[in-house]
Amino acid sequence: MLLHGIFPPITTPFYPDGRVYLKKLEHNVERYSKTPVAGIVVLGSTGEAIMLSDEERREVLRTTREACAPHKVLIAGTGAESAIETLRLVRTPHFYRPQMKSASLLAFYRTVADRSSLPVLIYSVPAFTGYDMPAELVIELAHHPNIIGIKESGGDAVKIRQIVEGKRHIKRSATVTETFAAVTPRMLKSPQAHSPNEDAELVTIGALAGPATDHVETAATTGHVGTGAPTRPAAQVYRAAESKHLSPSSIQMVGNLKTRQKEVGFQILAGAAQRLLPSLEAGAVGAVLAFASPAPTACYEIYAAWKEGDQELARVKQDRIAKASTRVGAELGVPALKYAADLNGYYGGPPRLPFLPLTAELTRFADHARMTAA
Repeated sequence: MLLHGIFPPITTPFYPDGRVYLKKLEHNVERYSKTPVAGIVVLGSTGEAIMLSDEERREVLRTTREACAPHKVLIAGTGAESAIETLRLVRTPHFYRPQMKSASLLAFYRTVADRSSLPVLIYSVPAFTGYDMPAELVIELAHHPNIIGIKESGGDAVKIRQIVEGKRHIKRSATVTETFAAVTPRMLKSPQAHSPNEDAELVTIGALAGPATDHVETAATTGHVGTGAPTRPAAQVYRAAESKHLSPSSIQMVGNLKTRQKEVGFQILAGAAQRLLPSLEAGAVGAVLAFASPAPTACYEIYAAWKEGDQELARVKQDRIAKASTRVGAELGVPALKYAADLNGYYGGPPRLPFLPLTAELTRFADHARMTAA
């Protein structure tokens, strides 16, 4: 599975009485599907997964799968067993942290990967687990054929570069479309599998630098989505350019879908929005960012500028979200992310206890942080 691009870990909407608000979840997922993100993560840390019952997790997974556009990659946390076609995001075990040595973690992840019918993505989140997986351990796990990558949330570019160097010899390929987009199982089952509606995505790289030219229409450049004219996404532009170098003989038909193979190796996803650009420069191929939940476009702009080789623009876009992503995503957490989602056209709603809604003072802080990123 191709994991290049930005993946917002979406929040789980609740009614004021605490029940899961599935209709609002459906609304949010449909809205994310119209942005230029590569896919979404459901039931991650931002989704308050550990506070949901098994049945609630199943309902959230089912609703998300049904509402998500077929060409968007779905990554799911493994708080509950599910037969849907998603990747498994497996958090590092940490409750018995003193005993969680390298040998224990190797055995854990290898066992999970051996028994999983779905690809496994390691989830290293030191801020929550109190354990930072050593690069050497990640490199050793990268050799397992069913462990396809890692979400590295520590934001350490040096560590990412070390993993990149250590796994360079690992050769793997992923099935992609003829324009080098990810192929998902839902695309193969979709009646429109031969023509995913990627033109519905709303932001292009040309819109990031300012006013439109004769060739590119303008689009929103803030954390809001859906406010610009539908245009051809940057992802399509550079995928189309890449496809010119391959011969027609490399294309294979899978059902009604034209596909080809792309070498991907072991894929590293960054997990800290305030360190996205350094992580990409170190070798990450994409990112799962809490701040992308309320502001997917603002995060995508950094990735798209980097992908296009415009380092100056990428740095400008990175600087724009640095303070906001730290304050809202890392410091205030889920309640602030939900508050920001409400302001940006998604349904955030209340968090579930023991989280509390933001106080009036904290909402002012969140508003200020959001405005600096807009």
